[in-house]
Amino acid sequence: MATKKSMCILFAVLAVVATTDLSAQGTDPRIGTWKLNSAESTFDPGPPPKSYTRTYVDRGGGVTLFTAEGISAQGNPVFLQVAYKLDGKDYPQATTGAQTVSSISQKLVDPFTVEVIIKTGGKVTSIGTQAVSRDGGTLIYRAKGTDAQGRPTSFVQVFERR
Repeated sequence: MATKKSMCILFAVLAVVATTDLSAQGTDPRIGTWKLNSAESTFDPGPPPKSYTRTYVDRGGGVTLFTAEGISAQGNPVFLQVAYKLDGKDYPQATTGAQTVSSISQKLVDPFTVEVIIKTGGKVTSIGTQAVSRDGGTLIYRAKGTDAQGRPTSFVQVFERR
């Protein structure tokens, strides 16, 4: 039969484990650098970019800095950057190149999945999810939306952790 002291220790350990699990759920699973695997990705309409790298940096206090850099299919440089929290609120995004994104909102769905909503001029232009594999080595971003001319777009971008 368990003693009172061993029961207290057990409850203390369980409390620490439960707290650790809850705090882990609030972290961004994408922290790190990811390189696009064009061969595994699909773009409608195509073609895929010539190169594309995404970097997520934990800035503390629940703030993440996201930077994306690459070369478009047409050979133009692409740069995106936004600091955000995983709270579903809109955050302004700095862009160069052919990008028309004005804000992005992101919300943690589960410990491995983030919902992403992109807006241009206050209008939703893309909705998707970014999911990190259980082993942490792959990030898959699936989204559907419209381009600057209102035509439908969809893609599945497969990234590998660098």
